[in-house]
Amino acid sequence: MKWFNGKISWGFIGALLLSIQAVAQMQAPLRGPNAAKRYEINAKRMDSDMYSEDALPRSREFKRIDSTYYVGWMFEGVYKYNHAADYLGFKNASIPLERALNLIERDFKPELRTRSSDLMTYYPVYFYHYEYSTIAFHLLMCYNNMEEPMKSYNLLRRVLKWNFQSDYYNMDVYNHLAWTVHRHRYYTSEKYPFLKNSIEDNEKLANRYLDSQLRRIAINKRLNAQIFRPGYERMEKLAVYHYKSILYSYALKVDSAAHYYNLMRNSPIFPHNNYATFRAICGDFREAEKEYEMAVEQDAGDKRLKEWAYYTANINLYKAQPDKATELMKSMIKANGSTPGFGWYNIALARAMHYNGKIAESERYIKRAAEFKELHIGTTLSQQHYDFSTQMVKLLNVNAEIEKQKFENAGWWYNPKALAKMAKAVSDKYTQQFLIINQFAQNPERDRVVYKLFSTESTVTWDEIWFLIRDFSTRYFITRFEKEVQNDERVYIRKYFKYFIARLYMKLDNYDEARILLDEILRTSDIDVEYEKLFLARVYQAQAECAEEREDNAAYAQWMYRLYNEFPQLVPYTGLQMPMQLHINGDGGAIVNRLKDCNIKWVNDPGAPQVYVTVTPNGKKSRVTYIVRTANNITIPETSFGFDGTSPLAENEGINLAYRLFKIGESPLVEK
Repeated sequence: MKWFNGKISWGFIGALLLSIQAVAQMQAPLRGPNAAKRYEINAKRMDSDMYSEDALPRSREFKRIDSTYYVGWMFEGVYKYNHAADYLGFKNASIPLERALNLIERDFKPELRTRSSDLMTYYPVYFYHYEYSTIAFHLLMCYNNMEEPMKSYNLLRRVLKWNFQSDYYNMDVYNHLAWTVHRHRYYTSEKYPFLKNSIEDNEKLANRYLDSQLRRIAINKRLNAQIFRPGYERMEKLAVYHYKSILYSYALKVDSAAHYYNLMRNSPIFPHNNYATFRAICGDFREAEKEYEMAVEQDAGDKRLKEWAYYTANINLYKAQPDKATELMKSMIKANGSTPGFGWYNIALARAMHYNGKIAESERYIKRAAEFKELHIGTTLSQQHYDFSTQMVKLLNVNAEIEKQKFENAGWWYNPKALAKMAKAVSDKYTQQFLIINQFAQNPERDRVVYKLFSTESTVTWDEIWFLIRDFSTRYFITRFEKEVQNDERVYIRKYFKYFIARLYMKLDNYDEARILLDEILRTSDIDVEYEKLFLARVYQAQAECAEEREDNAAYAQWMYRLYNEFPQLVPYTGLQMPMQLHINGDGGAIVNRLKDCNIKWVNDPGAPQVYVTVTPNGKKSRVTYIVRTANNITIPETSFGFDGTSPLAENEGINLAYRLFKIGESPLVEK
């Protein structure tokens, strides 16, 4: 979830103060021996803009004229902030901003303290309230982006003591206090004294800050009645609603969250990204995708992680479109380079590669993510979420390495080379699980974010969670998920808990009970067959395993056929044999022989996917042409690839071909 990044504009009566800000700048009272120099700086800055590329040289000029005046330091700090993209950049920006804040406080205490309902009294001091808020806001963002919550909190308390009669430049202090608490909710007062000692108490504290902001708006409204346009306070309240919606979404209080989103609807600050995430956690992936598309324009020019892109990639996986997820993440990496979000995009890309069956490439990208120092700007997603997501993709890949040996070697149990590789992969799996569990044990949010499924703070897919819990505490999770089926407000999510329960029953060899639950899932009317293909594929996989257990070959073949139609890239890593009928044109030689050694159930059944293979020798170069048909449809169109027919590794092209039959393309596990 993202914090509010919009700039709220308040209208003064007749747009008076907005139109005369420059004049107020010139007429604002200046005292002391340097007054003449400061008037000169004010005059010069009327032709300058602290957000332009000219701001840095202008800041140097202003400091040469009078280095004790805050303006030069403010120009320098804002310029450096706008050009920062890492810890060092924000650190460098914070130094002149701190200096500017100290100087404006030192020189303009009377103006900063002034509160008035009289326009002529308020008019000369408004400028300093606005300037102070501008400096404080940029400094706060520096502290947030440097992961310095204690400095952020102290700064907010410092701003609050001036008690401005309006929140200029989005410096709505109580809202930021609520965000700071929520952002660090999983810590306690031992680490940060401004926190309480549990997530529940921290969330209550954050809500109290938002209530304080609403009270403050009401108090200030009485003072501002003769200064601001009627109804100005609505925009200030909308900012509070923004944070309320975040807190209630996190708490999975669906009705309350929806209430606050509805209050913001059709307003200029409606947070399409956050609302999309809210719809996603409710299981409405179709609406979520539409809202993420609308967030693209809203996030234009934002230097933070584009959450819409990261989560859209997950929705693409739910739709069985890993190629589309891959394309999106590669485009984000290319467009944004190593700016904030680079690591997240690599995690999503590695996940997309995994679900596309390209495990070696997935490993390459997840390694890149693990080695990258991500900067978590303006988001509730933290380093804990980042590390957990990285480790989960690694766990997916090590599980795939085990299944890879089974797929490539139908008789793996008497193949010494395959057994040795499997033993290493199993050892790696236990090591990876140990690392995750150790990290997980220190995470107080695991009950809210991981086990709940589809939390606003979850950065992994529901499918990954199964690979985490399937080897641990089966009966504990059955009991837990049974309660979720009964109590979770999110009706569309209950079927996912039911699927997990069925899977856990299978772990206990209770296949009959599992089958009953799986049948119930498939009879429900709340499955979106376009947006929940991954879910359907996993249910079909579980049904096939149940059919295999009871030796019902016809049912097994039917469920595998459905799995293949929904998400064929999954099949090689399920440990299940896919029934297919093979048609060879000519002498396939070593390639076809190696293909037949892979873990595919070659049958004589016109109802099974029909595989047509032609191997055409042409001197040293040979060409394989293949096509797969199912139920009178072409699942994989006619495709061909060449290889060196004289190479001793030519038979490995048979493994390559086996993966291609499942839309995996080049073999993800055989080096060329």
